[in-house]
Order: sequence, then C-alpha cells, then structure tokens
Amino acid sequence: MALVKRKGITISRQLMDDQRSFPEATGALTALMNDLVVAGKIVSAEVNMAGLADILGQSGRTNIQGEDVQKLDVFANKTFKRRMEQCGHICLMASEEEDEPVQPLPGYEGNYTIAFDPLDGSTNIDVNVSVGTIFSIHRRVSPTQGPGTEADLLQPGSKQVVAGYIVYGSSTMMVYTSGSGVHGFTLDPSVGEFFLSHPHMQIPEVCKYYSVNEAYWPYWNDNIRDFVSYLRGSEQGHKACSARYIGSLVSDFHRNLVKGGIYMYPRDTRSADKPEGKLRLLYEAAPLAMIAEQAGGLAITDDGRRILDIVPERLHQRVPLIIGSKAEVEMAEKFLRGERP
Repeated sequence: MALVKRKGITISRQLMDDQRSFPEATGALTALMNDLVVAGKIVSAEVNMAGLADILGQSGRTNIQGEDVQKLDVFANKTFKRRMEQCGHICLMASEEEDEPVQPLPGYEGNYTIAFDPLDGSTNIDVNVSVGTIFSIHRRVSPTQGPGTEADLLQPGSKQVVAGYIVYGSSTMMVYTSGSGVHGFTLDPSVGEFFLSHPHMQIPEVCKYYSVNEAYWPYWNDNIRDFVSYLRGSEQGHKACSARYIGSLVSDFHRNLVKGGIYMYPRDTRSADKPEGKLRLLYEAAPLAMIAEQAGGLAITDDGRRILDIVPERLHQRVPLIIGSKAEVEMAEKFLRGERP
C-alpha cells in the first residue's frame, strides 16, 4: 500500500477537484458518487467476509436474464439500491437483477439516473475469483420535478456523465471517468478510504493479452475465427498475444486496461435465444466502452458499430462486445469487413 499512501489523494478529494472544473456544478453528482463509494465499501467488506458470513452460493431464484442469483448478488443489489434510492440525486435507477426500473423514495428524486450490475462475474463467487460492480450515470432528460421515466435510462453511452467499476479482488479498486480521463483508486482497509493509485490510466498500445472463451470457436463466424487466429500469431510478423480469460468481465477488462489487451464476446450460432449477443448494453458494455475510449482504447460490436453510439431500446438489451487496445480493435474491424493484413 506504500504507493497508495504516498499519493494521499482520496477519491472524495478527486471528485471535488473534478467538480471545480465545472463552474455551473451544483455538487449533486459529487454527492451521488460519494454515496456510490460508500456502497462499494460495504460490498467490499462483505465480499471479503463472504465465506465466514455464509452468503456464498445460490439464493434459489433467477434474475431477469434467467440466471441463478447468487446470495452475494442479492446483498450487493440491495446495498446499492438502498444507498441510491435515498441519496436525493437519482430520479430512476436500473439494476441487472431487477425486471423493471426502480424509483427512489418519494421526495428523494434528483436529476440523474444510474444503471448498475451489482456483482458482475458472480458465477465465480464460490471459487474465490475476483468480481465487481459496474455502473453508468446519465443526466435525466425528463422534466426535473418528480420521478423519472424510462427514457431517462434509455440514452446512448455517449451521453454518460460518469462510468466506472469497482473490482473486488486481492485489493479493492474503483476506476471511473467523468469524461476527463480515467482514474483508479485503491481501498486502504486500514483507514477505510480509497486513495488515488492509478492516475490518468491509459490502455497500453501493445496488446499483451486477448480474452475470449475459445470453447465457442466452432460457433463463431469465419471473420471472428480468423481474427482470433491472428491474435494467436498466425500472421507472419505479428507477435502472438497470450490468452487470458477469467470469465468475469470486469476482471478481464481491468487486467487488459492495466496491461494492454483485447476482450471479445461475439455472437455465436448457439445463441438463438440471445441473437443480439450476451452482454448487457446499459450495465456492462456502455460504461466499460466509455472507460476504454477515455483511456485511449476502443469498443465496438461484432458488426463494427461503436458501442457508445447505440441507442438502447430496452433496459436489458444485449450486445456483442469487442473492447480494448485501440490498434487491436481497429484490426478487428478490418477482419469483420473481410479484410486481412
């Protein structure tokens, strides 16, 4: 923790500094982020105690995606909902675990929306693999009095005012962008505070890792297969990338952000029930795409569309995702067009 303590800049201080860059700011977004940080600390403490607290394993119900909900999923979802519904700055929220939008408590409506995946990678909870929370904040577009509408949530990623994630691993880190670069903060458990540890994060230009579930190789189209072969080093003169796939999106993305790499979850022919792809636009793809672009990377679908340009039509809309180092995503675009180096 020596690096964290030496820098000494807390996340609260960073948020206040960001606020000063906008003379018209009211402080509402800063206060919202501070409540989000508190929720993240609570979940982090519970993740670290999960085995002792008997909250590992499944809860016995499924979410809107048809997936088994883990006990820790339930705790994380309730924690973020409770902090957000009475923070006074949210007009409407959406969770990956909820069928419908969630209203704040009456009288606590504000001018922002938040969409979040409370515990991404939760299928890995029982085997002690890193999991995380992903969040996306928009400014409301409906009239500023009273509850928000679904239209406030269904905005493209390019309209996000803040996007970020919290990864709960060997240490807990919060990474976010408000449109002026990407900053990472590491939680010092001895004082219960996030300190700036990774200022102005940039995805390395050299792709060190590729992250994709290659068990689905037989079900991809030829362009995707050829691109993965390229990443393996099949083309003369192209250095092979190492394969690294955790199966927890936030963990795979975080590693590639720090080390350099590309993550892919394309559509496949088995996905008759998920023809749009696997990952959720509002809760996963759009917020990570904003972080990637702010860090010098790119994020597209497997037909070459920019993730941040997609206007959501439904709360739980899915998309294919290719995200990471700029040069490799641009090379993926060429392969998707049928071009070869």
